[in-house]
Amino acid sequence: MEIDWTRELAEQLDWHWRNQLRPRLDGLTDEEYFWEPVPGMWSIRPRGASAAPISGGGGEFTIDFAFPQPSPPPATTIAWRMAHLIIACFGMRAAWHFGGPEVSYEAYDYPGTAALALEQLDASYALWMNGVRNLAPEDLKRPIGPAEGQWAESPMAGLVLHIHREALHHGAEIALLRDLYRWRDKPANASAAQGLQRGAVTG
Repeated sequence: MEIDWTRELAEQLDWHWRNQLRPRLDGLTDEEYFWEPVPGMWSIRPRGASAAPISGGGGEFTIDFAFPQPSPPPATTIAWRMAHLIIACFGMRAAWHFGGPEVSYEAYDYPGTAALALEQLDASYALWMNGVRNLAPEDLKRPIGPAEGQWAESPMAGLVLHIHREALHHGAEIALLRDLYRWRDKPANASAAQGLQRGAVTG
């Protein structure tokens, strides 16, 4: 059987994106986007409001950061994780490898609303996925080059797999934060009580 590896690599993420992850982000509110369930979280903040060692950004909002990162690193909000996907996972890689517009943590115009963040996420994802779908078989084998630092000699196929792992990982974190937000005001035993009630009705 002849395998179209470009298609297989693209579909590894895109099927999940279209059918599971992206629908889970629909209806994201600004309150969820900026929600900080624990102290000391990194987030996207109005310029001048950050207490982090580094606050980068070219617009009205900046991203919290530190270099080197503390160990363990702070927990991060949905806003921060979406920015990481937009910039580091999709945007930078689309720029470095597929001719997309240059982006950086330091100069990015960070979105101050959930709606704008979703628009930017969709656009950044589309740039990355369009590039992946246009990779020829020989492109998947070539070294990815000096933009990727110590991994310069790794094949492009390895980079695609890495970026898709990152997207799946951070997408799951965002989905979990949405679940926690939804249940934030429920008593600790609410789900167990609901389960017992359902059992009494159906038993």
